Amino acid sequence: MKRLIIVRHAKSSWDGPVRDFDRILEYRGIKDAEMIAQKTKELISENYHIVSSAAQRAVQTAQIFAQVYQIKNIEYRQDLYTFDEYELERVVRSFDDQYDSIILFGHNEAITNFVNKFGSVFIPNVATSGFTMLEFSTDHWQNMSNAKTLKVLSPKDLK
Repeated sequence: MKRLIIVRHAKSSWDGPVRDFDRILEYRGIKDAEMIAQKTKELISENYHIVSSAAQRAVQTAQIFAQVYQIKNIEYRQDLYTFDEYELERVVRSFDDQYDSIILFGHNEAITNFVNKFGSVFIPNVATSGFTMLEFSTDHWQNMSNAKTLKVLSPKDLK
């Protein structure tokens, strides 16, 4: 079994003349990420591996979750800065099989399309700070196919 948690980065700011890659989180995004992380921390064991897009808003979101989950290491990947579900699928299929449980922080449209392609629950749009837990019946990331959607949570569910 492989378990994949996908989290869309928290609400980011469009203020300032910065590249998309360098945008930072808004105050609301920080609070939403903290809220979702707190609400889901009982689902997380210490054997989860965290991977994140190297974009600043995803990095900040991953750091918030890692702090709440008390996971020390985060792997930052340039190839997770993608909005394309096929590229996201390629990256997930390339994950090292030593990791049975991964938390991935990334970007939409890739995330919504990915969870709808593989998950058992249709999600019209994964919200910022949205959390989706998928379980694949395989021992190899390369062989992942249909997954069972175990949990879906967004900030509006808690407000």
